[in-house]
Amino acid sequence: MHADSTKNNPALLSTTDLAITVAGRRLVKALNLAVHAGQFIAVLGPNGVGKTLTLLTLAGLREPEQGDIHLGDTRLRQLSRPVVARRLGLMLQHQTDPFPTSVLETTLLGRHARNGIWGWETPADRHLARDTLARVDLAGFEERTAATLSGGERRRLALATLLMQDPELLLLDEPLNHLDPQHRFAVLACLTELCAGGKAVITSLHDPMLAAQYASHVLLLHGDGSWFFGPSSQLLNQAHLEALYDTPFVAVHHGTRQLLMPVAPDNLTPGRSAP
Repeated sequence: MHADSTKNNPALLSTTDLAITVAGRRLVKALNLAVHAGQFIAVLGPNGVGKTLTLLTLAGLREPEQGDIHLGDTRLRQLSRPVVARRLGLMLQHQTDPFPTSVLETTLLGRHARNGIWGWETPADRHLARDTLARVDLAGFEERTAATLSGGERRRLALATLLMQDPELLLLDEPLNHLDPQHRFAVLACLTELCAGGKAVITSLHDPMLAAQYASHVLLLHGDGSWFFGPSSQLLNQAHLEALYDTPFVAVHHGTRQLLMPVAPDNLTPGRSAP
């Protein structure tokens, strides 16, 4: 296992010997992680290795089997949820719309972490919400009912709601689901901009090529307890990716950049996994 040694600034979030288990299966063992301002961390791994469970655990919504999580210098479990919400925000993989709220009203829900659960939105909040919707290419959607949006539009609305929360650390579970290529790049550029402004991002992704282009660091989860964490330039290589996904990768050159792309094994047939 490889742990990041960045010590340039105090950690926004850190873990000590964190273990994550589900149904008696230990997915992550002894995770020691330090997340600093400015880092864009992509969580990579095949289906079922615990990417979502790791994000939920880091957000304090699921108890680890063992180990500690600190938000700054304080144990996460010792902080109230309102305090946590002002410092850490989570964008879930699946969104529900239990009430028929408009797009603007849904976006303003993110402001509750700042205004308090009984606080009313100010004119400045509403102006900020409109600007935030424009930032995710949803300008003009303000009065639409959130439930009428397409899958990709709903994902961008979820991001806008998280941006309104304005936490210093953003956790995102598959934020690129349902997005077309244009909006995928736009969302990744938005997250990169946030990191450049002093925030930190931890997001699960399924595309190692996008992680190589945008993430400063990667957390590779193998699902058997083992993990690797470090700069993407060091870890996103052919050997690591082939071991992670049990799939061959080839190098593709695009201008001055080298991208690693998965290729189907010659003996792979429909309904049968690669050996």
